Amino acid sequence: MENTQSWARVASAIVIGVGLVLAASAWPPLAAPVVLLVDLIIWPLDGAETLLASETRLFAAIAGGVMVGWGVTLWKMAEHVLPADPGAARSIALSGIYTWFAVDSLGSIAAGASLNAVVNISFVVLFLYAFRQPRQHAAETVAD
Repeated sequence: MENTQSWARVASAIVIGVGLVLAASAWPPLAAPVVLLVDLIIWPLDGAETLLASETRLFAAIAGGVMVGWGVTLWKMAEHVLPADPGAARSIALSGIYTWFAVDSLGSIAAGASLNAVVNISFVVLFLYAFRQPRQHAAETVAD
């Protein structure tokens, strides 16, 4: 259980970190990492994406805040729910992750940024590993 809980926390920390970077990009002097990422995702790499429009910066702040909140929620679930009810923790976490994946990926495709849908798969894989099947928890307990 400890290993699964650790992986769930790592995955949650990554979401929190990405959210903080995204929220920070609302302030132009801190936007460079997100500007580069967006330029890579909205191919070709041409420097056309600047994130300077106020509405773009607003949505970066909102999206970053939502990601940080989601990451903190997943962290607290890994801390409190996972040890008590691994099946419920897995169901709750993966339901949210699958919903996020579908909405984010379809929206990215609609926006002409299909590469983001491919990048999103890495988050899904990370959380699938972090919140593995409950039967694997029993094997970990025996190994501990």
